[in-house]
Amino acid sequence: ITVVTWNVGTAMPPNDVTSLLHLNTGETNDADMIAIGLQEVNSKINKRLKDALFTDQWSELFMDVLSPFHFVLVSTVRMQGVILLVFAKYYHLPFLQDIQTDCTRTGLGGYWGNKGGVSVRLSVFGHMICFLNCHLPAHLEKAEQRKEDFATILHMQQFDGHAASGILDHDLVFWFGDLNFRIESLDIRFVKYAIDSNILSQLWEKDQLNIAKSTWPVLSGFQEGPLNFPPTFKFDVGTNKYDSSAKKRKPAWTDRILWKIKSPSAGLGAGGRRPSRSILSVSQLCYCSHMEYTVSDHKPVAAIFAVQFVSKADKPLVEIYVADEWSRPEQAVVRYKMAAGFHRSSWDWIGLYRVGFRHPKDYMSYVWARSDDGERCLEKQLCAQVVFSEEALPKGKGEYILGYYSNTSSSIAGVTEPFQISLPRSEEGSSPTDSSGSSSEEEDDSTLVLLAPKSRSPSPGKMKRHRSRSPSLAKFQGLILRPSSRDRGTSRSPSPQSRRGLPRDIPTIHLPQEEPGHRGAKAKEPGGQVADT
Repeated sequence: ITVVTWNVGTAMPPNDVTSLLHLNTGETNDADMIAIGLQEVNSKINKRLKDALFTDQWSELFMDVLSPFHFVLVSTVRMQGVILLVFAKYYHLPFLQDIQTDCTRTGLGGYWGNKGGVSVRLSVFGHMICFLNCHLPAHLEKAEQRKEDFATILHMQQFDGHAASGILDHDLVFWFGDLNFRIESLDIRFVKYAIDSNILSQLWEKDQLNIAKSTWPVLSGFQEGPLNFPPTFKFDVGTNKYDSSAKKRKPAWTDRILWKIKSPSAGLGAGGRRPSRSILSVSQLCYCSHMEYTVSDHKPVAAIFAVQFVSKADKPLVEIYVADEWSRPEQAVVRYKMAAGFHRSSWDWIGLYRVGFRHPKDYMSYVWARSDDGERCLEKQLCAQVVFSEEALPKGKGEYILGYYSNTSSSIAGVTEPFQISLPRSEEGSSPTDSSGSSSEEEDDSTLVLLAPKSRSPSPGKMKRHRSRSPSLAKFQGLILRPSSRDRGTSRSPSPQSRRGLPRDIPTIHLPQEEPGHRGAKAKEPGGQVADT
């Protein structure tokens, strides 16, 4: 798990953040998940109005950079200038469930969101993890206010369900952000001398957060790696020189990343038994700043963690089976089976994604999942079958992935490995049917802000069971998602035949025990190279 924090100081994004995210490093500790906490993203009224219509530029940048590495945006939350984004490799998506977000304002006595905390919590392979991005009060003398605000955030943020209702109830908590702790007692000249002489250890004992960890009960159990990088604040923008203005702010480690493992005693059950869902170990592999970024008066900080679980819930809720290649429209048959106890909804759908998709909404096309009882097969698991109509299939050759989107959990419950679609392109001069020009169907414009003009999905009013809106999408608070700029196929409503049943000439895909020759969901990275598209 990679965690990044950056106070961007209302700046525009840089051209590249590859080194910040530790991509293309050739290291063996490639991340499976990435959490990015931003503070002071431009939130002026005109900027917020623009961001309300389009994805903010920082989120857009991270999605564009991470999608070629098979990262998908799992969840995001924004509170004014404080943003948290959580990404994961696409093949982990079925094992990320119970995703919830929350935010707490602490500015102006709790009425203003320039300060406070935003969080994303989720179940990762059956273990509860919470990411908390905070921007706490500034200035040397506000240490007690920082403690009070952090305690308020911990108290106010509550999640639904019994697994982990509070932040500290989670098996693992990552706390990061511009925490604004300063260096006490030392003169600015000595601080700069220690930095220039690389004797940073002489500053550690005067760091307010280090002092607080041993004196504040609210910080009990939080851990942090050694501060072996120079203080990350305050720099002259565009340089690596500390503040040369008249204020001459003393350098400080304001930008921090900490973690906390739930104490076994905190979750003792009947008879004093240890909980079955506990983190085995967390190791910090890297903790560093990135001096190469100069757009802000803060330097970004990144940390990489290796998390080992006692056990893993690595059986997906939905397993999807397709042929290795779709070279003819009649091969676009999808069969899937659902685990016992899986809560289906008539609003569930199966999306067709190009390899390198950015978020669950970034589909090429979709079909509604069957909502009848289906047939029973293989240890009481329900099986069903749907087809993609020819008009919903992308033309040309490329690699694609299918994902089952659960409306109940607002997450992807099953994915396939990449498979090929090789269909002839439309004849020159012809154009795909434009569903937006149809006068026979009514559209629900309530979702149009989430959909690109060429990928609007009309309500499938001609289906056996009418739905009055496009498929439910992930609830990303504060972030309006739009498809990437690459060429996209038509995104029409599911064919009526997929709701009435399969035509007789559609071949049935059988499920042998070993499923040879088919693509099923796996918990680890699929083998082979994925072609760039």
